[in-house]
Amino acid sequence: MLKKLTKLSPGRIIALGFAAVILMGSVLLIMPFSVQEGQDVHYIDTLYTSTSAVCVTGLIAIDPGTAFTPVGRVILAGLIQIGGLGVTTIGAGVILLMGKKISLKGRNIIQEAGNLENGRGAIRFVRQVLFTTLTIELIGAAINFIVFVQDYPPLKALGYSLFHSIAAFNNSGFDILGHSGELYSNENLFVYHDNILLNLVTTGLIIFGGIGFLVIQEMRKNGFHWKKYSMHAKVVLSVTVFLIIMGTVLIKLTEGSETWLGAYFHSVSARTAGFSTTNMASYTDAGLLTLTALMFIGASPGSTGGGIKTTTFFVLFRGILSAATNKQEKAFKRSIPSELFRKAAVITLLALGVVVAGTWLMVVMDPNVPIIDALFEVTSAFGTVGLSTGITPTLSVGSKLLSILIMYIGRLGPLTIASLWYFTKGERTKYPDGNIAIG
Repeated sequence: MLKKLTKLSPGRIIALGFAAVILMGSVLLIMPFSVQEGQDVHYIDTLYTSTSAVCVTGLIAIDPGTAFTPVGRVILAGLIQIGGLGVTTIGAGVILLMGKKISLKGRNIIQEAGNLENGRGAIRFVRQVLFTTLTIELIGAAINFIVFVQDYPPLKALGYSLFHSIAAFNNSGFDILGHSGELYSNENLFVYHDNILLNLVTTGLIIFGGIGFLVIQEMRKNGFHWKKYSMHAKVVLSVTVFLIIMGTVLIKLTEGSETWLGAYFHSVSARTAGFSTTNMASYTDAGLLTLTALMFIGASPGSTGGGIKTTTFFVLFRGILSAATNKQEKAFKRSIPSELFRKAAVITLLALGVVVAGTWLMVVMDPNVPIIDALFEVTSAFGTVGLSTGITPTLSVGSKLLSILIMYIGRLGPLTIASLWYFTKGERTKYPDGNIAIG
């Protein structure tokens, strides 16, 4: 069995690793020590929750704060942490803590999972990722504690602070506050809609988790010296700021009752985090479409978030602009390789295919669900966001299984999923160029 695993490609090993953790998590969450006494929790709900946690989504079929015991919540936090950092990074960290060396195959898997250019420096990268994550999450938890201790006993406030920090940095919209005590509550952070400190620390954690560890390393190294940043970091930071500002303005325009703080919070959260301080069911169709677009774009490569990624959006936009103006593809005084546009187009088309097909299947299986709600739900699952108009608990088993599959595809990436079935080494036959009329 082990010999067969070692012969698999890094992509397939990563995919199997995520699937194994999801199944293990679903079993642990259905155990008596994880479920609150008196709560009627079904396996499909724990499978859904485990998938949502490992894929750092945040869509919920049951309310974690009501359904799970403290042990269950710790397991849930662990699943979110594993999902955010990646099975590979966690596994490599455990091996390093045991004082053992990581094989060449292991370094290749780390390279694939971390979007590294090569396997050199892979071990240093793992150490930096683990250190950075621990540092940022502890700082976030300390600030969260200032807010939660005002409403809860110190020990409970500490638990909530740690969980919320882990969930926010890993771009997963889970909360364990329990709210009204209902098994299917969907109140999230509604009670903290106007709490400036919690809103700012949550969005700060989401942004840092969403820009990617490679960019965080460059920020630590170069500080405010913009010229020293790589092209990748400049693209990620520029697009991130643009989307936050544009999203905030559009949400405020479409949702007149939303405050500027609320508009900013949801502009950040929609790009793969999934926390909400307002009931999404109250949003207009225009507001939901704005959030859908942000969810579809998502976070950045090598981050804890999903979506097609900010860099894909940027390369696609620059490529279309270049074709329309007949100018070279360039940015930040660097040319953009033409093969990047092709890859960005493929990823975007595959992602659109998943979202459109998923939406169609959902409205077929649940015809009572409005199409805008289904589109929002499916895009949220694909972008590993977690925002919902509240339809998740009411979905049929078929739609929940569909959502589970879409979350899995969104976490691994549609191109990675497509490549899992690629067995040949390439075609040797060359054919003459043909001509097709386009446009």
